[in-house]
Amino acid sequence: MNLFGESGFSVNRAQALADKIEIADSFESLLIYAEEARRIDESFLGSGLSGSLTTYGISWLNDCLAARVVALTAEEARLPAANWCWISLGSEGRHEQTLVTDQDNGLIFSASDEHEATLLRNVFLPFAQKVNQRLAECGFTLCSGDIMAGNPAWCRSEDEWKGLFFDWIHKPEPSALLNASIFFDVRPLYGDFSLVAPLRELLRKWAPNAETFLRLMATNALAAEPPIGFTGDVVMEKEGKEKFVDIKKYGIRIFVDAARIMGLAHGVDSASTRTRFLEAGEKSGMTALDVSAALQAMSELQRLRLNHQLRAIGEGKTPDNHLHPDELSTYDEAVLREGLKQAKRLQQRLKLSYRI
Repeated sequence: MNLFGESGFSVNRAQALADKIEIADSFESLLIYAEEARRIDESFLGSGLSGSLTTYGISWLNDCLAARVVALTAEEARLPAANWCWISLGSEGRHEQTLVTDQDNGLIFSASDEHEATLLRNVFLPFAQKVNQRLAECGFTLCSGDIMAGNPAWCRSEDEWKGLFFDWIHKPEPSALLNASIFFDVRPLYGDFSLVAPLRELLRKWAPNAETFLRLMATNALAAEPPIGFTGDVVMEKEGKEKFVDIKKYGIRIFVDAARIMGLAHGVDSASTRTRFLEAGEKSGMTALDVSAALQAMSELQRLRLNHQLRAIGEGKTPDNHLHPDELSTYDEAVLREGLKQAKRLQQRLKLSYRI
């Protein structure tokens, strides 16, 4: 399977690793493969791939590794006969992970009633917590916000998840909007995938008609304004002697948020930002050229972000999303400036669409 077309980069090494991961029979083997996966992830950046394809490739390998961790842990556990599914959320759910990622996951299981759901949750939680810990050992940092399957709040029956989705859309309080931005980017990773389909169907049914919810989501998406000055140049933040721009907060996240709102408003099934733009962009008033420009801009910003992370790793530093001007070529300065301008245009479109 060639994920990257004719980019000049062979995926043989990545595919060979995925094949080994799929048949790994011990967690110790997966720890070794996790190190190899990180080296391959870093090699993607020198292959000439776009930012979007690189994040997809990283996410693909992460999927392979995480799914095998879940599978091996499930084999060791004494799980009940109920159907269940491990779900990916956030950037993992969108297939948009970078070189530095934490966990965003949950667990959904079938239960006949509330009492059975409570009993089953108590059985599934130790298993989920062990998976979370093992994923952390493989390099997927524990989520600081505890958005993980090992948290009882995110280890729920199908009916309980449906209830949460209903409340988040129809009673959009601040915490509900935050949860929606993570949990509505849901994708099944391992187990009974059919358990996730009803949740997506409910999103397609409820979200397009939830005007208050969509308007509040749009308001949230306007909170971080791209740092473009009156002259059209990038205005850097200052922290001591350092100057930087948070390329995730003021750039990439705006594309993700705008696409999510468009996708929810028009019943798009996929959590992918790219697919949401392609399937809902023109329905939201964008031209085909607007959609293409947004996708290209986000991909280029992801490339800058990934290169920044790789540079930090090479220097033995903790990677972040703070892009410094001294690490940008003249070309990349122009890329950053134009990418942030595209993000600002998306925000202006949301303002007009939702009269904010």
